[in-house]
Parts: sequence; structure tokens; C-alpha cells
Amino acid sequence: MKPFEQELNQQLAATREQALYRQLRRINSPQGPLIRMDDQRLLNFSSNDYLGLANESALKAAAKAAIDEFGAGSGASRLICGSLAPHHQLEQTLCEFKGTEAALSFSSGYATALGVLGALLDKGDIVIIDKLVHACIVDAARLCGAKLRVYAHNDPEALEKILKWAERQSSPGRSQARKPRTLIVTESVFSMEGDLALLREIIELKEKYGACLMLDEAHATGLFGERRRGLAEAYELAGRVDIQMGKLGKALGEAGGYVCGSGALIDLIINRARSFIFSTAPTPAAAAAANMGVRFVQSSEGEVRRAQLWARVDQFKNGLAGGGLEVPVVRSAIIPIMLGDENRAVQMAAELRALGIFAPAIRYPTVARGAARLRVTLTARHSAADVKQLLSALRRLSICDWNVKSEKNSGE
Repeated sequence: MKPFEQELNQQLAATREQALYRQLRRINSPQGPLIRMDDQRLLNFSSNDYLGLANESALKAAAKAAIDEFGAGSGASRLICGSLAPHHQLEQTLCEFKGTEAALSFSSGYATALGVLGALLDKGDIVIIDKLVHACIVDAARLCGAKLRVYAHNDPEALEKILKWAERQSSPGRSQARKPRTLIVTESVFSMEGDLALLREIIELKEKYGACLMLDEAHATGLFGERRRGLAEAYELAGRVDIQMGKLGKALGEAGGYVCGSGALIDLIINRARSFIFSTAPTPAAAAAANMGVRFVQSSEGEVRRAQLWARVDQFKNGLAGGGLEVPVVRSAIIPIMLGDENRAVQMAAELRALGIFAPAIRYPTVARGAARLRVTLTARHSAADVKQLLSALRRLSICDWNVKSEKNSGE
């Protein structure tokens, strides 16, 4: 064996010893509450397809129509000849949905974060992130060249200390092309914790210290707010958010990312975001399906789906009551079951699969070491019987030990 291959195998062995080894699992079915993994049928409690749109007939029809009219591929980057009508239609729908002047779509959420932070910040600027933001934001903050500061999760006092420090760094009289920019970046619903950002406090602080805010609404869009725009709308704060970021692969049922804001913001990103400039445009089918997903979310049926989702969330959380687990107080489709030890999380996930439940172990580096968990996500397509089966499996494995009364209240 070549030395290079030996080193790779040693690294893999160390990863296995730490219970951190991962492998791709082949799914032989569409996304839904029931999936087929190899030859096993499993109840799926791991998907971010919160409203059940990934296999929705309206989205599939939109994708097929786009293929018939515009072909399978986009042919080039958006700034060459790949900026097709479906991309512009999606962006018009997004800015109308979010109530902003303009919008821009990207091939992925990861590319969105890298592109936006890279376009807006350089070494003279400061980027401040919540400790538990998604990895795409962490990587974008590290790569953009700005000074990076991290505040304790959902801790306004810690954020204010950093903002005071940043204010001192931006004192006038420094020789540079523009005033240093301070940008706060947070998720609205945190992807691994399922809790909500203290958005009002963050906005008050950013305005007090002259900073800007980029809010990632990936896990809130479609679920929060009267028009289902996200948490900023639900809190009546959307007009005070400078940059609205989101993902198309969660409640919207497709794949990709987007950013919404002022016309000047979007123009600058078009001209400076390397992950946008140097990427082949997303396929016309993907853009058309995402456009239909945004429209579906705004429809009366979108509201029905949201109500169905919250009913399943309430059923599951009520079923966990008294089981010795810390359940988020806020309403969220993401409910982590904290186990701590990586080996235990892997074992519990395997035992759940044997009982017909798919809820994979979440481990480092997705979460901190010693903070392994099962990340349960509910969707509008889950039935009450599906949730009851999950609760029964958790009890059988002694992951939680709730009493008979709470079991009776778990819903039928």
C-alpha cells in the first residue's frame, strides 16, 4: 500500500474509534415520511422537507415544464449566458414574497453564505456570529478576510461587548476606501438546537452600534409569520433586517439558496460574489420548481400544511413530556434529543433503524464534542400514527421514560 493510502486509512481508523465515521446512505424512494433505504422501509424523521413539498406534484410539473422549454442544463454562469427566464422568475417571486426590492438565487445555501460575506466584507471589516450558526456561515466568516468574533449562543450581553469593541475599531481617521463595516450574522431558527434567535434584542443592539444584520431564515421560511415569510415577519421586524438570507431546500422543497434586500445590495453581490460569478447557473428545472415552492407556501394550501406540521410538533412534544428530556419551549419543527456521548448516539440511531425509524445521530463536527444527539424533525406529511410509532420506539429503547399519563396525551 502506498504511504498516502496508509495515511488515509489511519485517519479513517481514528475517525471510527471516535464514533465519528459517516457514510452515504442510498435512498431508493422520493422524499417523504416513509423512505426506502436499501431494502428497508423506514419512517423518516430526519428531513428538512417541513411542508412535504419535495415530492409535491405541482413542483414536479413546474420542473418538467421548464425542462421542455429551457432544456436540462443552463449552459453557463449567470453573467455569461446562463441567466435564464426561470432564474429571473424565481428571484421576482422571492423579492415579492420577502417584501424586498430585489433578490438573487444561488446554487446552494453554502454558496450563498460564501458569496454574500465575501462580496460585502474584507480585512478592514468585522463579522460577528452566534456560536451555533450553521457551518456555511462559519466558513464564510473565516474566508471573507474580515476580523471574526463569536458571541455565546443567544447572549445579548456577550454580543454587546463585542459591538463595543468593534465600535472602537471603527474610529474615524483611518486611511481606507470606506468606513469599516460591522456585520452580525445569525440564524433565526437554529438548525441543530431548534431554538429561536433573540431577534429583537439583536436588532436593537445592531442599531445602537451602527452595525448591519444578515439573518438566515433557512428553517423559518414557510413556517413563521402571517404570510409565512419567516421569524422576522412573525416578530414584525423584517424592515429592520439589512440582509435576508435563506435556503430553498427546506420548507420550499427544492435546493439552493437566496439573498434578499435592497437593489444596491443585490447589484453589489452580483458583481462581487465569487461563488455566484464563477458557478454554472442552477438548472432551469430547479429554479422553476423553487419558484412554484415559494408560491405554494403562500397559498391557502400552504397554510393548511403549516397547521398540519404544528399539530405533529405539538403531538410529539406532548408525548415527550415527563420523559426526562429537555424539550425546546419554543415551537420548532426541529427537536433535538440530547445524548451527549457519540457512541451512545450512534447506537441509539442504529437501534431505532432496527425498529423502522430513521433519525440519524448528529455528532462532531456538526455539533460540539460531547453534544451528540438525535435530531428529530417533523413534517406536515407525518400522520399522528407515525408520531405515535416514534414515541413508542423511544420508550422501548429507554431513551426517555415518560409516564402513562403523558403517553395518553400524545395524540391519536
